[in-house]
Amino acid sequence: MYERILVCTDGSELSAHAVTHALNLAKATGAKLLALRVIPRYRQSYLEGGPILDQKLDSRIEASWVEHAQSELAAVKQAGKDIGVSVKGLVVKSELVADAIIATAEKQKADLIVMSSHGRKGYKRLLLGSETQHVLTYSEIPVLVIRKKAKKK
Repeated sequence: MYERILVCTDGSELSAHAVTHALNLAKATGAKLLALRVIPRYRQSYLEGGPILDQKLDSRIEASWVEHAQSELAAVKQAGKDIGVSVKGLVVKSELVADAIIATAEKQKADLIVMSSHGRKGYKRLLLGSETQHVLTYSEIPVLVIRKKAKKK
């Protein structure tokens, strides 16, 4: 059914639900899991509204983001190892998160993209945007959306 599943994570509790679901789905189908963490590029010009900083400082900040992303992906790899699922971690630098997700899924020949969503509606969705909605709209690869668990009353 699926051979390569791409799961997107940002280290949040919500994306952890998507990772768990993707790991279980990969185990059930015998698929390889591709765990993706998209991080921004730090260096911005004054015209882009960013501060002009020392290039060495920029490099250190960006390196710390990469290191943090790699540690998040290492946890996903370990969880995969614990249940017998092969996991490849991918760190991609881009300001356009949804576009990076789609491009990576295509490049890695993923059969499925697994993402989480807050399920925001109305003004919150409009104001906060939705990377998941963008991927759903523009991806030719099927997308499985894991919604935020409802609070028990």
